Amino acid sequence: MKYPELALHTFTNRPWSMGECIEHYARRGIGGISVWRETIEGLDLAKVKRQMDDAGLKPVAHVRGGFFTGRTTEDRARAMETNRECVREAEALGLPMIVLVCGATPGQTPRENYEQIRDGIAEMAGWAAEAGSTLAIEPLHPVYAGDRSAINTMKTANDLCDEIGAANVGVALDVYHTWWDQDLETETRRCADAGRLLGYHICDYKPDQVDMLFDRGVMGEGCAPLREIDALVKDTGFSGFTEIEIFSRKWWSENQHDYLDFILKQYDAIYRDQPSDL
Repeated sequence: MKYPELALHTFTNRPWSMGECIEHYARRGIGGISVWRETIEGLDLAKVKRQMDDAGLKPVAHVRGGFFTGRTTEDRARAMETNRECVREAEALGLPMIVLVCGATPGQTPRENYEQIRDGIAEMAGWAAEAGSTLAIEPLHPVYAGDRSAINTMKTANDLCDEIGAANVGVALDVYHTWWDQDLETETRRCADAGRLLGYHICDYKPDQVDMLFDRGVMGEGCAPLREIDALVKDTGFSGFTEIEIFSRKWWSENQHDYLDFILKQYDAIYRDQPSDL
């Protein structure tokens, strides 16, 4: 079975090298790939790009930029230099979109964090545009508001885009982070109507997760209304890749071929109404 509409985030199969991700995603008929910076650390980016092109994998997104906040000017300047490097990597790899996890600094107020994020993205948008990159703000679940992102809802992400006003800044919707929000439909449609729904990430939210960061569920293992959100996203006219992004110590400890087979089987069950293994 082929999956031309799917892209896999390389962090989903964290034990695999970049070369292994490229090889095994292509073999399973997956259409695209989103590249985590950790996966390409120390590699020849020109060679990686050739490998992706030769395998027929569409470059989708570079993950991740952001973390704009900091108590001092020096902290924030270091973050911007990291983001400049992220843009250079995306350009070298032919990845048209950079996903932003915006950051939050403990001890700062939510407003202080927000303003630093706004100013950081506004600056980054200029040189990202010169490199041909779009920036996708990814709102994170409120449980991460203390130290990972002060942008926690689609509404806040939309408001941030309005305030920045840059044509290459939009939003990535991740079901793990947004499924709970009763304003999700309204704000997703607002986002799409403004032409800034840039990314769509899927996994599942396990209510009994044992690790706040590394225990996401494969689709069908949790409680997120995946079919309903998918119908909403597609109804807005979104035609980009459906990106599978799962962090799971449980699954990273398993055979990665079996894990990927299970992911695709569950994707078929949820999104193609095929029999499930659950």
